Amino acid sequence: MFETAELGRTLSKKDFKKAVPALRQELLELQNELHNNGHFQVVLVFAGVDGGGKGETVGLLNAWMDARWLITRAYDEATRDENERPEYWKYWRDLPPRGQIGMFLSAWYSQPVLDFVYETSGEATFLRRLNRIVRFERALARDGALVLKFWMHLSREAQEQRLKNLENDPLTKARVTERDWENWQNYDRFIGAAEQVISRTNRGVAPWTVVEGTDANYRSVTVTTLLRDALERKLKDIAVQNGAGAVAPKPKKKAKSAKSKAAAKTKAVGNSGYRAARSITVLSELDMAKSVDKTTYRDQLLELQARLHRLHIRAKAQKVSSILVFEGPDAAGKGGAIRRVNEALDARNYQVHGIAAPTDEEKAQHYLWRFWRRLSPAGQITIFDRSWYGRVLVERIEGFASEDEWRRSFGEIDDFEQQLIEHGTVLMKYWIHITKDEQLARFKLREKTPYKRWKLTDEDWRNRDKWEDYEQAVNDMVQYTSTSTAPWTLVEGNDKRFARLKVVKTFSDRLAAALGETND
Repeated sequence: MFETAELGRTLSKKDFKKAVPALRQELLELQNELHNNGHFQVVLVFAGVDGGGKGETVGLLNAWMDARWLITRAYDEATRDENERPEYWKYWRDLPPRGQIGMFLSAWYSQPVLDFVYETSGEATFLRRLNRIVRFERALARDGALVLKFWMHLSREAQEQRLKNLENDPLTKARVTERDWENWQNYDRFIGAAEQVISRTNRGVAPWTVVEGTDANYRSVTVTTLLRDALERKLKDIAVQNGAGAVAPKPKKKAKSAKSKAAAKTKAVGNSGYRAARSITVLSELDMAKSVDKTTYRDQLLELQARLHRLHIRAKAQKVSSILVFEGPDAAGKGGAIRRVNEALDARNYQVHGIAAPTDEEKAQHYLWRFWRRLSPAGQITIFDRSWYGRVLVERIEGFASEDEWRRSFGEIDDFEQQLIEHGTVLMKYWIHITKDEQLARFKLREKTPYKRWKLTDEDWRNRDKWEDYEQAVNDMVQYTSTSTAPWTLVEGNDKRFARLKVVKTFSDRLAAALGETND
């Protein structure tokens, strides 16, 4: 795989100086256009052998381009904050916003390769981690990001000479460590791992380019030329898309014949039957008459909250985090259920996030970015009053996300949640359901209650007109995202007391199981 990167390609100093002025000017102009239109971000990944010129190339790009719109991130030993969250939290946190370029060194490829080479993980784990990388990069690219990956290569002999040259220079001697030489001793294993990395993660949406790293001039011009060409293509594609908005005039409707009218009537009857079948959903099958009396509620709630409090203290000590997601129709009682959970907790150890329309900062990122950055440290509880499921609910129904966007988000959400669970997080997902008649009754009560009137908006009334659409969207959401490791808990919410007890009990049960306490 790397034979073509060991051909001894060089670029003379004269030719390099001749190429640089025009290349720098073009990069700056493209960067300015990228920043001004803000339609996408650029993610540059630099990987390869030690001494291959990764750091020098990133330094060159910072010197040639406007550093205000560049983000450079390199990763070393994980910090405590990073260890207390899923691995990809730090990568999501550091993504550049749309209109900027992010350059990543020793990023998501580094640790999987090191673990495989030094045999701290097996091949099955290595391949599983590569598959996760593919899903991560695909999610970014499908959201519009330009993802380019450069593998800087040196032959074994060239790498040895490069490390010696760095050691012999007083200015760069400190950059060469014992680990660099140890990696060189394992050169063949690194190359074997690199071949698997490139073959398994080289995708059209996130392509690899293997760059011969021996000659700095050749390496620099190769990377910057490829970046220039990719930026130019992407910006041109965006311009074409934006310019293709002309709408053709609608053709005049022809009068329907008797035959076509009969066919339309037959089709309407068939569609009616199909709609009736589709109206049966996971929500329509719930027993919405479930309820508890006040005395039972009061006694059980105190008992359940006491149990949850004890479990929460143990989880905090064992650094077991929890994430609770609450979804449901307007006025379903999400806030009331959240308060009954919080009453059992130490307020210093939980955070409630009410999720509304994304801010301008959040719109400049992938839709999952604002949720990744809200993940709390180990032992804490994070509660989302509405969540990433807005993508497949309100954004789907209201047309804020295209069909391609909300359909592909099912898989992206599953992957996100799987990473939380693999990290040891207790994930609870609640859909608190009420009937349409119960919602109307609660709306009318809010209108009459001064301290609740602010909760009722025109949007709440508009959403009622799309009740059936939302029920079908919820059915699809459960179908595609209720997994064995991250199941949905559907809560019958017409009776608030029943709903609150069910929420506290199911969370306590799941937390107890995570702590290995089946009987508490």
